[in-house]
Formats: sequence, C-alpha cells, structure tokens
Amino acid sequence: MLKHLIPNACTSANLFFGMCSILSTFHEDLFMASVFILLALIADGLDGRTARFFGVSSELGKEMDSLCDLGSFGVAPAILAYKFCLGSYGYLGWLVAIFFALCGMWRLARFNVNTDVVHGYFMGLAIPAGGCIVASTTLLFTALDIEPQMFGYVYPVTMAVVAYLMVSHVHYPDFKGDGETMFLLPKALAALMFAAILFFGREAILPALLVAIFCTYAVFGIINSLFALFAKTE
Repeated sequence: MLKHLIPNACTSANLFFGMCSILSTFHEDLFMASVFILLALIADGLDGRTARFFGVSSELGKEMDSLCDLGSFGVAPAILAYKFCLGSYGYLGWLVAIFFALCGMWRLARFNVNTDVVHGYFMGLAIPAGGCIVASTTLLFTALDIEPQMFGYVYPVTMAVVAYLMVSHVHYPDFKGDGETMFLLPKALAALMFAAILFFGREAILPALLVAIFCTYAVFGIINSLFALFAKTE
C-alpha cells in the first residue's frame, strides 16, 4: 500500500502546487505563483521515478499525472502570463492564454496516445518545459524590473510560439541516450544562447539560469530538428 501511496502523493503534490500557483496569481503574488510552478516540476519528476523505483507504475497513475500536468503547466502558467502581461493586450491576451492551455491539453493527449509509437525523443515541447518557460521568465522580468509590454507584441507572440511548439512535430531530446542525433552546431548555438541569457540576466542569476535552461532547450529542439531534416535530404 505504501509503495502506491508515495508516487501518488508526488502526483498529487504536482496539482497541489499548481493550485497554489493559481491562487497566488489571484492574490497578485506573481513571485510565488512562479515558484509554485517550478515546485510542481519537481513533484512531477519525482512521481514517475518513485513509481518505477517501487515497481508500481499503473495506467491510473499515468492518467492522474496528465491531469495534474494540465493544471500545473497548462492552466496555471496561462493565468500567470495573463495577469503578468497578456491582460494588457485585450482580447488578444485572452486568445493567447487560452491557446496556451489548449495546446497543453492537446500535447498531453497526444503523448498518451503515442506512448508506444514515439521512442527516444519527445514529439513537441513537453508541457512542463512550456509552463516553466512562463514561470522562469516571469521571475526574471520581475527581478530585473522589466515590463515586457515595452517590447510591443514580442511577449504574446513568444507565448503563442511556445504553445505551438508543444503540439508541433519538433523532436526534443529525452536525454536517455537512445534518442535522435544531436548535431554539433545546434549544440554550439545553444551554448551561446545559454551564455548570452546568463550575461544579460547576471543581476538576477538564479532566474536567469532557469530561463537559460528552459529557453535554450526549446530553441535547441527547433535547430536540431532542422539539421536532422537537412541531413535526411542530402
């Protein structure tokens, strides 16, 4: 009984933190709303590992995990982004926030259906990475007193792109050692991007580090997939 309880508790903690994020956003505490999404990521990582460790993986647990992921990394980040910035864009902000949540739902449903088909990589940006891009950038902008509205439509467009990446066919490494080839130039470009983010965010190094990790991963998948496509056509 205890073996089943531990992974289920981790899965429940995922949604617990997601709800804490939503409630924190309602109370205009965007710092804690972002932190709770990152804590949900930790809980999400622990549930699968503990289930495999105790040998108690189940279909019920997988369904619970997907439902919790939608709340913590689809709905909570969308609400956070709307409160932080998207609300300034009127109905466009509505559309982008809703689009983000819908793409997260589609990403999770497709992942569950393709579990026995897709191996060695993630098809599309994983929803936890998408949600954590929103959380980490909110932390960084807040720490540096940057208002993303000053960049015009960059923020809503970027949010829409991240949402689309979740439902795209871009291949992302799962770091299990049996995935697709990771080319040298995309690695180098990703390293440069990582360093650039750390440099420009050096006054808030921890949020900058988180942004560098998640954003570099998102961009690397695009570039590496393009290289893989060109390699096949040669």
